[in-house]
Amino acid sequence: MTLERSERPLCEAYDLAMLDLDGVVYIGPDAVPGAPAHVDRARAAGMRVAFITNNARRPPATVAAHLRELGVAAQDEDVVTSAQAAARVLADRLGPGARVALLGAEGLAEALVAAGLEPVGVTDDAQALASGYGPDVLWRDIMRAAVRVRDGLWWVASNSDMTIPTSFGTAPGHGVLVETISRFSGVDAVVAGKPSRPLLDETVRRVGGDRPLMVGDRLDTDIEGAVNAGIDSLLVMTGVTGVRELVAARPEERPTYLSVDLAGLATPQPQVVVMDGRASSGGWTASVGNGRLRVEGAGGVDDWWRVVAEAAWAYADRTGQHVAPDGIEPPR
Repeated sequence: MTLERSERPLCEAYDLAMLDLDGVVYIGPDAVPGAPAHVDRARAAGMRVAFITNNARRPPATVAAHLRELGVAAQDEDVVTSAQAAARVLADRLGPGARVALLGAEGLAEALVAAGLEPVGVTDDAQALASGYGPDVLWRDIMRAAVRVRDGLWWVASNSDMTIPTSFGTAPGHGVLVETISRFSGVDAVVAGKPSRPLLDETVRRVGGDRPLMVGDRLDTDIEGAVNAGIDSLLVMTGVTGVRELVAARPEERPTYLSVDLAGLATPQPQVVVMDGRASSGGWTASVGNGRLRVEGAGGVDDWWRVVAEAAWAYADRTGQHVAPDGIEPPR
């Protein structure tokens, strides 16, 4: 898969932008520079905007309030969480009024109630288990839940992210708990969050749109999730993906478009010309020799990232090996 061309600005070519939050709209307590204005510009062009997150801890109203504090225009209904997607998966199978054992925090409990389900304790009679990130989840509850899953209780996990950003650094995410229960029980959870597609399907269902575009900073959740859902994606470079991650992207992790930040929503996407292993766009040319990446020329930062990606992916597809990006730094 290679980057595609869009002659029209993305906010005109697509009618719904599904924006991941951390690394795209904000980083920790602060908005990504320019993000509020970029969101406003996309909306002014007629694009719907949804804010989606794999984090099941916070209810949508709390997330929306935080976005407004950062200057990002957001209503409660603009936020869609993996907790809501998990509740939808459960409700579709179990029906209204079903009792669901809760292993998680307030956001997951609220989503279950909103879907017409009854959250109960992990030792109570239940038709399924719902799990999500919760910093106050007790080990005794994890043990009881794991035993019940091993003994046959159906299990839906909000997400499987192995890490989560915190004020004290990158910490273990809900995916660590999912892996623990799965290894003990021999059972794989039904996962609602990215890269599984229920969260993206739930977003379209709630916010609307016929031509959705996933916008994210993580290859293994945001972009792979878009591929799994059969929709196009825009990768932005304001979060966790850097040169090393980009050049090593597997085919199912490669985006449709690439931009430094959310400004890419308001611009056309140029065609990157790839010929004889050399990728060229906007004054930059990237090539690979002896397994090492080389970039020459001058131009915009977006085009620099695009030629790096295309040259590296072409080499990987041809040889089965990843390039060495040592010493390669994007222009400021």
